[in-house]
Amino acid sequence: MTQIDSLNIELDVDEEDVPFEEEILRNAYSVKHWLRYIDHKKKAPQYGVNIVYERALKELPGSYKIWYNYLKTRRKQMKGKCITDLMFEEVNNAFERSLVFMHKMPRIWMDYCSFMTMQCKITRTRQIFDRALRALPITQHHRIWPLYLDFLQSFHIPETALRVYRRYLKLFPENAEEYIEYLTSVDRLDEAAQQLASVVDQEHFVSKHGKSNHQLWNELCELISKNPDKVHSLNVDAIIRGGLRRYTDQLGHLWNSLADYYVRSGLFERARDIYEEAIQTVTTVRDFSQVFDAYAQFEELNLKKWMDKVSGSSTGDEDTDVNIEIRFARFEYLMERRLLLLNSVLLRQNPHNVPEWHKRVKLFEGKPAEIIKTFTEAVQTVQPRLAVGKIHTLWVEFAKFYEANGQLQDARVVMEKATQVDYVKVDDLASVWCEWAEMEIRQENFSDALGIMHRATAMPKKRAAYYDEKEPVQMRVYKSLKVWSMYADLEESFGTYKSCKAVYDRIIDLRICTPQIIINFGMFLEEHNYFEEAFRAYEKGIALFKWPYVYDIWNTYLTKFLQRYDGSKLERARDLFEQCLEFCPPEYAKCFYLLYAKLEEEHGLARNAMAVYERGTGGVEAGEQAAMFNIYIKKAAEIYGLPRTRQIYEKAIEMLPEESAREMCMRFAEMETKLGEVDRARAIYAHCSQMCDPRVTVDFWGAWKEFEVRHGNEDTMREMLRIRRSVQATYNTQVNMMAAQMTSSSVAGGTVADLAPGAKDGMRMLEAKAIEMNAEGAKSNGMQPPVASNIMFVRGETQGLPGQGEKVVNPDEIDIGEESEGEEEEDEEEEANIPIQQKSIPAKVFGGLRKDDEEEDN
Repeated sequence: MTQIDSLNIELDVDEEDVPFEEEILRNAYSVKHWLRYIDHKKKAPQYGVNIVYERALKELPGSYKIWYNYLKTRRKQMKGKCITDLMFEEVNNAFERSLVFMHKMPRIWMDYCSFMTMQCKITRTRQIFDRALRALPITQHHRIWPLYLDFLQSFHIPETALRVYRRYLKLFPENAEEYIEYLTSVDRLDEAAQQLASVVDQEHFVSKHGKSNHQLWNELCELISKNPDKVHSLNVDAIIRGGLRRYTDQLGHLWNSLADYYVRSGLFERARDIYEEAIQTVTTVRDFSQVFDAYAQFEELNLKKWMDKVSGSSTGDEDTDVNIEIRFARFEYLMERRLLLLNSVLLRQNPHNVPEWHKRVKLFEGKPAEIIKTFTEAVQTVQPRLAVGKIHTLWVEFAKFYEANGQLQDARVVMEKATQVDYVKVDDLASVWCEWAEMEIRQENFSDALGIMHRATAMPKKRAAYYDEKEPVQMRVYKSLKVWSMYADLEESFGTYKSCKAVYDRIIDLRICTPQIIINFGMFLEEHNYFEEAFRAYEKGIALFKWPYVYDIWNTYLTKFLQRYDGSKLERARDLFEQCLEFCPPEYAKCFYLLYAKLEEEHGLARNAMAVYERGTGGVEAGEQAAMFNIYIKKAAEIYGLPRTRQIYEKAIEMLPEESAREMCMRFAEMETKLGEVDRARAIYAHCSQMCDPRVTVDFWGAWKEFEVRHGNEDTMREMLRIRRSVQATYNTQVNMMAAQMTSSSVAGGTVADLAPGAKDGMRMLEAKAIEMNAEGAKSNGMQPPVASNIMFVRGETQGLPGQGEKVVNPDEIDIGEESEGEEEEDEEEEANIPIQQKSIPAKVFGGLRKDDEEEDN
């Protein structure tokens, strides 16, 4: 072994360390060689590596890397040891020695501060933190402060912490919330409130926890209101009222906080004043609900406290009983005022809300003085152009209140003032005049009511258009139809004929009448037996209005005219009807055509009535043409007989849409069948079949089939089936199916007219099978196969085969033979001797005219 004198210590160097020692001797100032030697000595006992570190630092005292690793190694060696161990002090000395050279290195300071915090030496640790802050530049302080704050929060040293936090906030004012949280945790609420107040006053403060300025306000209010005995430096009332002016959307919470502050301070009367002020100033229902609930809870708890006090004592005190009665009365009074207070909130929110003023009046029911005060305040507060609702109802209800209490003169004063208000709409002023007149009618002052309406309808000095909003409503009310209608009703009831007629004439002259006014005027004149005057009134109305507004006037005019003159003034009635129908729209013409035709039937000529019905079929709208044709046909049958209806049926089928024309065809065919015209009926069915899809109109084809079964034969039935197949093929829109049908029909030997929709047709299958059987029979007999034919029933006429001159013999034909002239004469004589039974012709065939002829013959 070699002896090395280093650090005044005799060191025993192992043989393994010799190479490293030699390198160190050669490179004493090489950090790399020292670190390599230190890494080799890590497995040695702890003192060995420490000695190497010390030797290295003696040679290189300014090496940060060696100092950092050395201090890190020494701190690891202290793990698990008691903080009273002397080795901790040696490590502290090592840190102190390192700071001689490393005092600008923040990591060394951070490790030293953390190591000292672990040793629980508060004063010494605080001093080291302060030395670090003084030694390091300010740009490195942000690395020290978090450790410093953790140290302060680890031990209960509030005074020291407060001073340190104040220094910290000078550098980092945005972290004031941490200071506030610490103050709250150590129950220093007065300073916490001060800090929170200063934070709230800073407009540009940004919370690290994402809290808004409003949330911070709420925290401040909650802090100062719930701790009145600990917060002395702030004016709580001023702070919360400042929040009330600033945060108008949270008034309820802030008012409750202020009242809670006084409650916790024991100032109950002051708290009650705050609650009263709050419910008288809040403007939203939500804030009112919050304040009112808190107020009611406060009164209830206060009452309960006094009642518990009485129940706890054996003897009752008179003052205590009085206090209980007072508090009980306060609580009841508060609950009774709830609806009224809520109404006040809504009116503060919008003082021009007319329905809420009416509700307020109802809440004061039974209190006349309050009702008058409320009405007076309402009509003075509500502005017509800002009103929600109809402002004139306030004046009217005010007058009705006076009227109900027998103060009629006061009611008239109110109505007089109401007529002078600058309303937005003329209808409001008109309603006031009408209500005033109705009030006089209720008091049976009919002449006064007429005078009021005369004032309302008086012509102003300067005329103004009804819709000219630049002019006040008082200048335009003379054109209000509501006022004139009321005036006319009053004149009819209490006035004279002349005055009432003058009112109606004035309405017509002002051109503000309605069709109903014209009709009322006419009925009024009729009641006084001025029929021609009534008719002239109707004509004035007709001249004023256009279609369709004139419909009711024409209807009433024509009806009244016919009732009055019946058929005595036929030409005049015809002129009226012609004038009415000249510009009458089709949708309104039906009733006039029927009325016109009825007039001609009863007092005119039958042909004129028929002409009117014929005009009506084309003059009404499409949806009513079918009904009009039905009436026309019915009347024609009654007057001229059924045969005359054929032309009408034909015209109807031509004009009407398919649905109505189909029904008309069936009725036409049914009529012809009743008349015995079977061929005509069959032709009608054939014509109608072209617009009847067999897949849709099953009823039509069923009716035709039933008709052929009763009146036809095999040929007609087969013809009907052929037509049905043809129509169905026409309506079939599937081209491929049609092509397949045509191919199959050509193979079967049929004609184009015999096309069927498919092979499922039973008739065609039987025909094809019969053709095949005949061909096979002819071949077996050695005969030529017959030519394919689609005729399988007995025809009504003979047909010849193409290419043959022979006559086709029908085996079912009856041979009548040729009769001679003598035989014919004999037959005629026999027929003359045979009695012939005669059947009377139905009266419907001749119609109503035939009856007249028979009556003349009789």
